[in-house]
Amino acid sequence: MAPTVKIAVIQLYPKPMQLEHNFEKAANFIRSAAAQGAEIAVLPEYHLTNWKPKDPAFVGLCDQWGVYLKKYQDLAKECGICIVPGTIVESHREEQKEEDRLLNVCYFIDNKGEIVGKYVKKNLWGPERDHLTSSGQDMHEVFDTPIGKVGLLICWDLAFPEAFRELIAQGAKIIIIPTFWSLNDCNEAGLKLNPSAEALFLDSMLTARAFENTCAIVFANAGGPPGRGYAGLSQVTVPFVGALTKLGGSAEGMSVVDVDMQILEDAEDNYKVRSDIARDDWHYDYRHSKTKERL
Repeated sequence: MAPTVKIAVIQLYPKPMQLEHNFEKAANFIRSAAAQGAEIAVLPEYHLTNWKPKDPAFVGLCDQWGVYLKKYQDLAKECGICIVPGTIVESHREEQKEEDRLLNVCYFIDNKGEIVGKYVKKNLWGPERDHLTSSGQDMHEVFDTPIGKVGLLICWDLAFPEAFRELIAQGAKIIIIPTFWSLNDCNEAGLKLNPSAEALFLDSMLTARAFENTCAIVFANAGGPPGRGYAGLSQVTVPFVGALTKLGGSAEGMSVVDVDMQILEDAEDNYKVRSDIARDDWHYDYRHSKTKERL
C-alpha cells in the first residue's frame, strides 16, 4: 500500500511590510504543525511582505531574503519538519544595471534543513509583470523529497494545465502551490456577473487539476481581514474526493490532514492519464514530451 502523508496548510495574513512579525507568526504555526505530527507545512505566497511593490521600502526588504530563508532552514531542522515557506521575493540588484531584478521564489526545505527544491515563478499575473522577472523558458522541475516526488508552482500557474503536465510527466505526485489570490483580482465585468467569481475559479481549477493529473494539490492562499478581498480557501485536494480539508473564508488558520497516497494510485488506475501521456504515439505535442522516459 502507498504511504500516508500528514500535511499542514497554513492560511496566513501577511501584515504589509512586517517581515519579522510575519515570520514569527508563521513559525508558531509551523511549530504547532510539527507538534501534531505533520511532515510538511506550507505557507502562502508573499507571506513575509504582502504584495506592495510600489512601496519605497519594498525592494529594500526583499534584500533580506537570505536571512529569512536561513531562518526557515533552521526552523525545519529544529522541528524535524519539511517546510515550503510560501514564496520569498528576492532582490538581485547586481543582475541589472538600471533596475532591481525581483524574483518570486518558492523553496522546498527538507526536515534536516536542506534545500531540495527551488522554483522561480513562471506565469506572472498582469500587475506583477511591471516588477518581477519570470523564470521564462526554464522547464518545470520535480524534486525528490521526504514526502515523495513534489512539483512546485505559484499562484497564477494554476491557470495553465501545461505546467501540471510537465510536472506529472516527470513523476510528481504532490504539487504544492503557494498563492496570494484575491477576490478583487476579477475585473468589473466579471464581478457584476458573480462577486465570488475568483472563489469559483479556485475551487473549480483545484478540483479539475487534481482529477486530470491524478495528483494531490496543496494550495496555501493568503488570508486577511474581512472586507478586503482576501479569498482564502486554502486546501488539500485529491482526485475522487476533492478537498480533503478547506479553510473557508479569509480568516487565518491552519489545517492538518492525512493524505492517503493510495488515492492517487487508484485514480491513475481508473483514468490512466500518466500512462497515456507517456505513450510514444501520444497525440499532443507538449514540451514535456522530452521527459516522458522519467514518468
